[in-house]
Amino acid sequence: MTRKLLAEGLGTALLLMAVIGSGIYGETLSDGNTGVALLANAIATGCMLFVLITCLGPISGAHFNPAVSLAFYLRGAMPAREIAAYVPVQIMGGILGVWLTHLMYDDTILQFSIKDRTGPAQWTSEIVATFGLLFVIFGGLRFRPDAVPMLVALYITGAYWYTSSTSFANPAVTIARLFSDTFAGINPAHVVGFVICQIVGVFVAHIVLRYLFADD
Repeated sequence: MTRKLLAEGLGTALLLMAVIGSGIYGETLSDGNTGVALLANAIATGCMLFVLITCLGPISGAHFNPAVSLAFYLRGAMPAREIAAYVPVQIMGGILGVWLTHLMYDDTILQFSIKDRTGPAQWTSEIVATFGLLFVIFGGLRFRPDAVPMLVALYITGAYWYTSSTSFANPAVTIARLFSDTFAGINPAHVVGFVICQIVGVFVAHIVLRYLFADD
């Protein structure tokens, strides 16, 4: 369990470093071109996910995401005591990753975002984004387990662009991003709405995917 928790904490930290760091650098180098900054953000995040899932998946399952852990718990593939340990480690790992990124960019370590991300369109996007992520994970596990790292990486890279919320799809990532007043940040007041919709996405996915990917 100690190795699993270390893998989850480290993986979530590195994921947030990719999200926040590429957002900062992308925005700086794009000279105000939001599309270019978002492209850099999406590609860096997708690349990091492929690496992290490949390297850490055999140890902890490479969730890095309370929504994913909850989905596995609902399927009976993860005991309650394990998800209770995973979730706080994922959240703390994400926050530490944000702070380390600020340190790397010589920025104020402790900060809070003022970037608004709220409203029915973005809430719906988070339900869809979370459902889509779980669709990719469980579909991959059902038919192509070896392809899951690439499937998740490609999905998140694409979902940055097809969802109006830029596909957070992860409560730990959402909470961690409130601590960064940068390109990838989220106003603390809007975090609860995102997290609630992500959890809704988990339950919708549980109902639909349990039937769709059932053993023949």
